[in-house]
Amino acid sequence: MIYETVAAVDLGSNSFRLQVGRVVDDQIYTLDSLKESVRLASGLTADKRLDPGSQARALEALRRFGERLGGLDKGAVRAVATNTLRVAKNAEEFLPLAEEALGFPIEVIAGREEARLIYIGASHSLPMSAQKRLVVDIGGGSTEFIIGKRHDPLLMESLYMGCTEFIIGKRHDPLLMESLYMGCVSYTLRFFPDRKIDKKRLRDAQIAAAKEIELIAHDYRRMGWKEAIGSSGSARAIADILEMNRLNPNGDSGISRTGLDRLCSMLLKAGSAEALDIPGIKSDRLPVLPGGVAIMSAIFEELAIEHMNYADGALRLGVLYDLLGRFHHHDMRDSTVAQFIRRYQVEADQAERVEATALSALTQLTEGSPSEADVQFLSWATRLHEIGISVAHNAYHKHGAYILTYADMPGFSKKDQARLAMLVLGHRGKLEKLGAVAAVDSAWRLIFCMRLAVLLHRTRDDRALPAWRATATASGFQLDLPAEWLQANPWTAAALGEEAAVWKQIGREYLVKGRASRKPG
Repeated sequence: MIYETVAAVDLGSNSFRLQVGRVVDDQIYTLDSLKESVRLASGLTADKRLDPGSQARALEALRRFGERLGGLDKGAVRAVATNTLRVAKNAEEFLPLAEEALGFPIEVIAGREEARLIYIGASHSLPMSAQKRLVVDIGGGSTEFIIGKRHDPLLMESLYMGCTEFIIGKRHDPLLMESLYMGCVSYTLRFFPDRKIDKKRLRDAQIAAAKEIELIAHDYRRMGWKEAIGSSGSARAIADILEMNRLNPNGDSGISRTGLDRLCSMLLKAGSAEALDIPGIKSDRLPVLPGGVAIMSAIFEELAIEHMNYADGALRLGVLYDLLGRFHHHDMRDSTVAQFIRRYQVEADQAERVEATALSALTQLTEGSPSEADVQFLSWATRLHEIGISVAHNAYHKHGAYILTYADMPGFSKKDQARLAMLVLGHRGKLEKLGAVAAVDSAWRLIFCMRLAVLLHRTRDDRALPAWRATATASGFQLDLPAEWLQANPWTAAALGEEAAVWKQIGREYLVKGRASRKPG
């Protein structure tokens, strides 16, 4: 379905942001935007748990966002959470409360997926260029790096320094991406806990960031770029200060190495960000400015950057354009699945057989009206169910589930990956291992469809299947097959009997009935 109005919610480590846009001819025009300075990362305790205060601030902000989003269809809204909810040990307890407050599902995305979406957003807010760009986005808890051309990322990294995301890309797809664990909130808390700034503290923060960047600097320099771009709050705050106070040489716009050095000197002289008496600083940005400046200085030093421009678009705009692509059947997740099939040398013919039969079973079980999401996930899972064979045939379903859980999968949230992994893990073997993971009936329905399709196509050839019928019962499933076919295929009949026993172990019914063939006349 295509929507005229779409919205993106970004649950960042420093701020929560909402962007509402209108879709016109494959372009998105902003209608409204909201920002709440939640500083979620500052609420992480020493053992990586969100404290009650940060949770309360977050829920209150989400309730306000939810009010603004009232009336929008769930398919028109995508909410994503970044580094703090990636690392918080009690994120699974907090997320249901957050979703209830917002009124929409929330996806926790991986660092590289965050980088990909940031690049898409930044590239859509800049003039089209065939030259490679490096995009840097300093977030509250991580830093993404991407190299790309036009709108295509070529190289991506996400460094968990907080307040920083770097990206280099081409067209809308990154060529190189990384996410580093460093950010303006985490670095401010770590190196400037009392908000006091001195030469040693600033240098310690710069050195720590430089050590993180060193790990990726060689690959980025080797690929190279023509233009460096900064996006999101820290880059914008620094650029605003440098421009309004004419700290850049010749009154240039953006961020310059000289301007950064001058800003560092001013911070040291003031002794704290709050004591800076200059225009261009927003009050909500002051507390995390030292961490952002330290990280940006290290980026300029390690990647030999002299000047960086600023892009208005970042994660939220990238989420909106990625959502728009799904409406027009340009879903990045389909591309990722195709890439995994190639990478892990999946036998495509067998995957297609299993996919077709599994989807047929789902259609029968739902009486012709399966949900779009169930069709998508069953399709992806059946196409990927044998990727674990690339590791070893023994327990390949477990290897496949592990890959799908921990691999970088552009377009997929962590929740999406967990659902795929659950389906692949459950397509063979005992079902008790799934435990509460597949607690809902819809999950068991998809697992039934996968297991049936894999069993019926174990011969791995194109021989025709008999006329069969799958139906849902009050306590499980029923499969009807021609009695003559079952007699002629004793191995399959025995396997179906074993399958019924497997389902019985988890308290679910699996009836296999042989029906008499109709005689002509």
